[in-house]
Amino acid sequence: MKPTLSQQELLDATHFCVIVPTYNNHKTLKRVLDSILDYTPNIIVVNDGSTDETSAILQQYSQLTQIHHPKNSGKGMALRNGFKKAIEMNFEYAISIDSDGQHFAADIPNFITEIQKLPHSLLIGSRNMTQENVPKKSSFGNKFSNFWFWFETGIKLDDTQSGFRLYPLQLIPKKYYTNKFEFEIEVIVRSSWKGILVKNIPIQILYDPTERVSHFRPFKDFTRISILNTVLVINALLYIKPRDFFRKAKKKGFKKFFLEDILESKDSNFKKSAAIALGVFIGISPFWGFQTLLLLFFATLLKLNKIIAYMASNVSFPPFIPFLIFGSLKVGSYFVSGTTPLVLDSSLSLEDIQQNATQYIVGSLILATVSALLSGLVTYLLLTFFHKMKHKPQ
Repeated sequence: MKPTLSQQELLDATHFCVIVPTYNNHKTLKRVLDSILDYTPNIIVVNDGSTDETSAILQQYSQLTQIHHPKNSGKGMALRNGFKKAIEMNFEYAISIDSDGQHFAADIPNFITEIQKLPHSLLIGSRNMTQENVPKKSSFGNKFSNFWFWFETGIKLDDTQSGFRLYPLQLIPKKYYTNKFEFEIEVIVRSSWKGILVKNIPIQILYDPTERVSHFRPFKDFTRISILNTVLVINALLYIKPRDFFRKAKKKGFKKFFLEDILESKDSNFKKSAAIALGVFIGISPFWGFQTLLLLFFATLLKLNKIIAYMASNVSFPPFIPFLIFGSLKVGSYFVSGTTPLVLDSSLSLEDIQQNATQYIVGSLILATVSALLSGLVTYLLLTFFHKMKHKPQ
């Protein structure tokens, strides 16, 4: 389908190219390239070590910029080399499109129209994953990826794995960890961390089982994606989220930020109470060494105030620890038989606690649960009372 006159004018006015990474997609490559040429001649094809008829097909397109890898290096490296070439050619944007025939070049004007409205954005085509012939593993993998992207960035997207994208070349990161399939996850997460708006736009999709060739290796690629997400989550929890917290506080002013975002947040009394209950539970639970990570994970998952939860978790402040351990052991003694009674005095040793580990773990979980429920309930009642007093007619 040819672009309309107005569409063509917009395409001509935007300095963009289309990057086509390809690996053994000889059945669909020619059709994909011909369809893109209806919209722009600015195409960079990256032949990632194909062993089929790809090289012969590309000989028919000598007018296009071509990069040929001597051996298969992975989609991530193909895109990275495509970005590098596009920047050398002074393009402002690069649209990536898969060569397996699943995407429609007719959606290119939609990307260009959207980027005119949001010129500093990274746009991802959002596929209808419920339509016929969509592989179940693709649908599951997309949901899995969407969750971790949300956890790592706080942004909810419908599709984080689509290969049909528009990249703002001068804004995205210049260095990456990954070279293969998981690169497409890394680039959007780290772009978001840089402050680039990552946004979905709807696209058409075609899954033809007779033509489409998938190079996704379930075990190897899923393992690599899991390792990448582990690195990204740790980075997000230990650096990105604290960094963003202090940036926001500095921008607003620490006093105003503390009063508005922490003490007088817009959260309901229930959510504030739930944040305190979560903090108390994590603080007393026997998750030593992982308490902060667990706290941030569940506070993010449940959309609770992280600062309130963290402050409440300090129930395990060092001077209180001996009393929490003794209380946990005491409670555990009512549920775990065959343990030696302990007395909280100078004779209590680490060896005594180790010998009663089951008693301690069971007791601490019960104590944590009861304490969390009580602290949450008391907080909710107090907040409700003070709210009524504050708004009581004079």
